[in-house]
Amino acid sequence: MRRVLGTLLATALAAVALVLLPAAPAQAATARTPVVFVHGFAGDETNWIPTIAWFRANGYTAAETWAYGYNWTVDNKVNARGLATYVDQVRARTGHDRVDIVNHSMGGLVTGWYVNKLGGQPKVRHVASIAGANHGTTAAYACIAFTSCQQMVPGSQFIRDYTAGDETPGDTRYATWYSPCDGVILPYTSTPLAGATNHFVLCQNHVAFLADPFVLNAVRRFLAT
Repeated sequence: MRRVLGTLLATALAAVALVLLPAAPAQAATARTPVVFVHGFAGDETNWIPTIAWFRANGYTAAETWAYGYNWTVDNKVNARGLATYVDQVRARTGHDRVDIVNHSMGGLVTGWYVNKLGGQPKVRHVASIAGANHGTTAAYACIAFTSCQQMVPGSQFIRDYTAGDETPGDTRYATWYSPCDGVILPYTSTPLAGATNHFVLCQNHVAFLADPFVLNAVRRFLAT
């Protein structure tokens, strides 16, 4: 039993390292466009452990998979500026001019502000939003004390500002995945973006999206286009 527990602990720590440890500086551009994963409210980089493990099992390398962490309690404009810095670091480390972004939940707002308001669009090839709070969620009223949740309320000034005009600007390609079984993005139809390829998922809950092989395979195919 002790040996089994030790093995499980080592596996878990290795999985965390997959996300948290930066890849070595690239000597040349990686084979694939690097993917930056952006977590949601009350999360951190480790939310992406099953997702990144799946991507790496399906051909991506450590230098092609990156997880951005931020303080989910504060203004998402601050978090978006942090994402801008992180994307530039990934571009420098991998030798690519552009990245792909995969976001989840409130990560949709962080991504949206970066791409739409901070000039990030030319640096982003694809945006894949998995259960993104792209037009807010009424669940945010439960955490309204936080600035980030105030911004996540449907119809907030933050959402009106970043979605004003073109929700999917430039030559960046956009896709979303959303489900009536989500349970956190309320209404679940808040996720789709005008101009994106929006994928209806029959029944999947908010967190389980991140380990759903059917959704992840669809995301991988989308990033390959």
